[in-house]
Amino acid sequence: MQVFGLPRHVIRNGRAASRVLEAKTADIAAARRRDAAARWRRAMADGLTADQAARAVGVPRATLYRWEKAPVLRSRRPHRVRAKTWSSALIRAVERLRADFPMWGRAKLGPLLRREGFVVSDATAGRILAHRVARGVVVPVPQARKAAKTRRWTAARHHAVRLPKGLKASEPGGLVQIDTVFVQTGPQSHVKHFDAYCPVAKWTVAKAFRRATSSAAAAFLDKVQADMPFPVKAIQIDGGSEFKGEFEKACAEKGVILYELPPKRPQLNGAVERCNAAWRYEFYAVYDLPSRLDQINEHIDSFAHLYNHHRPHGALAGLTPAQYLKHRTSEAPQSHMC
Repeated sequence: MQVFGLPRHVIRNGRAASRVLEAKTADIAAARRRDAAARWRRAMADGLTADQAARAVGVPRATLYRWEKAPVLRSRRPHRVRAKTWSSALIRAVERLRADFPMWGRAKLGPLLRREGFVVSDATAGRILAHRVARGVVVPVPQARKAAKTRRWTAARHHAVRLPKGLKASEPGGLVQIDTVFVQTGPQSHVKHFDAYCPVAKWTVAKAFRRATSSAAAAFLDKVQADMPFPVKAIQIDGGSEFKGEFEKACAEKGVILYELPPKRPQLNGAVERCNAAWRYEFYAVYDLPSRLDQINEHIDSFAHLYNHHRPHGALAGLTPAQYLKHRTSEAPQSHMC
């Protein structure tokens, strides 16, 4: 029988409740055993013999004695289990192949491992995968498929690393933050605004693209290195797809360290987010922009020059980023080896 018209959350919660009631956990089984033993004792207290009470409960008498004495299920795990004989090279190979092919299981990874010279069966490859999934190193296929439907899951990175906790820039260009903003420039037009911001010097570089792709991000990286008045040593980005692929490859080729923020930590990108607000409310909301992308970028370059050379910055005690860099250079200790 099918029931139509119920709210979705009612059906979903009903299924969840059914799964809980049917769960065969140790605590539920122990509770059932205690309940059966208690009903057996109450039946005998009402005048039935032990055999009659056991038949009324529906459990053999010997079993009821055993349940009454030890209601909790005993583990059937062997006292001595066979030690794992997997080599570290084999485990690394399984992790590497699974990272390259995140939807493949043991039936496909096993032949690939044997091609690489490993003497391993498909079953052993599956046990290694299960072990790494339990350790949280490998993403299980059902979770990967579910995340792929919502566009929240991406393959493992090859150059970017997780941003270390507490890492902050101490010099201009030490850790430049990059982010993108969707901006509606007209009734039928919009741009993807790329913004790079140095939290130390408060210097910004920006460029607009029609789409936020990895090739666009790689082209923006060239502009960042050309327009920043100091070398860019490291870049901090979120987990957006535009910062993978060609952008990550470009960072590796240019020798730029790439840090990716942890999930659900936008506050770590707070500096560039604040700069994005300046671009949105001080530039896009103020100026009437043309429709052509190249002309929009000309206006963006003009406002970036205004921001970096003429706009006083509160965090710099009223100095502009250019003035701050000039004072920082003049106050730097001079070498006596010249």
